[in-house]
Amino acid sequence: MYTPRAFALDDLPELHQLIQHTRLAQLVTVGEQGLQASHLPLLLNPDEGANGTLYGHLAKANPQWRDLQNGSEALVIFAGAEAYISPAFYPAKAEHGKVVPTWNYLAVHAYGKAEVFTDAERLLNVVSALTDRHEGNRSQPWKVSDAPVDYIESMLNAIVGFALPVERLIGKRKLSQNRSPADIAGVRGGLAASSDVRDQTLARFMPQGASE
Repeated sequence: MYTPRAFALDDLPELHQLIQHTRLAQLVTVGEQGLQASHLPLLLNPDEGANGTLYGHLAKANPQWRDLQNGSEALVIFAGAEAYISPAFYPAKAEHGKVVPTWNYLAVHAYGKAEVFTDAERLLNVVSALTDRHEGNRSQPWKVSDAPVDYIESMLNAIVGFALPVERLIGKRKLSQNRSPADIAGVRGGLAASSDVRDQTLARFMPQGASE
């Protein structure tokens, strides 16, 4: 990921926070079938390894797990909030007109080589932890134990788990840091006033501008 110094995110706790706030990641590998990608919910154990360890699972019918098993380096993409930035947001537009559209966004790329496993107990731990995480805000959370034991056993037999110690983390926080304080304030205000919830979400990450 191309990351100019102004947009680089190097703080490990912040990188972990962005990972944990991204509900669906993209796992990319390369192997005998070329490039492959899967969209997966993942768990992060921030205290395991130098940069944390990611846990997830793939369908056994998905050939991508063989890339992991064969030692292929994996790239995991965590795409955070994003928004189109109109030149109309910049006070500089009225001053000299030398402005163009761009895109602001948050993203983290994690790299590493995974351990693949099919042990039923480990798989159950991963599936249960993922379920608990995403059911946690519901008034009546569903739990894996709510389903019949033999059914869960059959489901576990159809997946392959993996643990991916993160060897490298690259983070990018592109939030108009290369613009003037007035332009940053204009972008934040423009996004906050948008009717699109995605724009409003990114506005909350924008740094404070001169007029705020």
